[in-house]
Amino acid sequence: MTTATGAVSGARQEPPELPEARGDLSAHLLTALRAGRDAPPWGPQAARVDPLGEDLQLALFVLYGLQRGGWAGLPPTAEWEPLLLGLRRPLERRFLEALRGLTRGAEDVSAAFADLLVQPEGGDPTSVSGALERDGKPWQIREYAVLRTPARAFQDDGPAWALPRLPARPRAGLLSLLHARAGHGQPARGHATLAEEHLRALGLDPAPGRYVDAVPAASLALANLGALFGLHGALRGALVGHAAAWGVLLPRAAARLDAALERTDAPEEARRYPRARAESGAAEEQVLRSEVLAPLLRAEPGLEPDVVLGIEATSLLEDRLAAHTLAAWGAGESALRLPVAAAED
Repeated sequence: MTTATGAVSGARQEPPELPEARGDLSAHLLTALRAGRDAPPWGPQAARVDPLGEDLQLALFVLYGLQRGGWAGLPPTAEWEPLLLGLRRPLERRFLEALRGLTRGAEDVSAAFADLLVQPEGGDPTSVSGALERDGKPWQIREYAVLRTPARAFQDDGPAWALPRLPARPRAGLLSLLHARAGHGQPARGHATLAEEHLRALGLDPAPGRYVDAVPAASLALANLGALFGLHGALRGALVGHAAAWGVLLPRAAARLDAALERTDAPEEARRYPRARAESGAAEEQVLRSEVLAPLLRAEPGLEPDVVLGIEATSLLEDRLAAHTLAAWGAGESALRLPVAAAED
């Protein structure tokens, strides 16, 4: 799958090409989109599709992509086509039901955070970034970067979807965090620009959607989680919980990745993004917990179960991606579905 890239960071990028199908459901959707017609609802068949499997997660990723800049060859109006929305809803319900069924439902937000804050002595053996820090090879560091690409934009700006749905105090806290991630008005210092430099320095293409065909369902599910929570006002609490969980997990992973890049003599350009994420971690966690979560729950205490869901679902899907990755590497295999060639200059 190919797509055009912007030569300058921040330049407008062309939408990516639609990916290849992974089953009957995604084939149903993609065949209709490529033919220029709406995909009718999937109906009762949706109840039989694995909610965390390749077919459903790809279909959801394509449908959510209509809300995130679109796909090549499709009109901008496709994001609001009633039949496409009708197809999306039962898939979202399947995904959400699975998440609720697989998470334990901690009593409160403090209990949900407690699991995230525990760091096993000697490092977490189930952590991909920990494995990279200890003895990861350059090809594994590169694969890790590819596996994170679908969720990369959501990591930095996904919480923005919550802004119009939050009370004034937590909205102000979230705005301050997003402004910092954007470089305080200097895009060259923003996380999005640094992430593009990181990928290029590893020989990868930073264009959105570039590696969808190469990554497994576990990778797509992390991106779909942010979209599921972000596109539904009723799930705004879960979106904030999701952002808060990543505020704890991602800086730690970034610090380990930076150590792995240093150990393998990676270019300085490859290290700036993980270093920035690691260095901002403590401040971001404080803002998310004291200036976003706390005032939100004071204003709307009924959202606490959804905040817990956002935290636990994030941890669940991160663990699933880690398990997939480490199992593949442990068997001496790639964690990707398809090989990824070095990007052209």
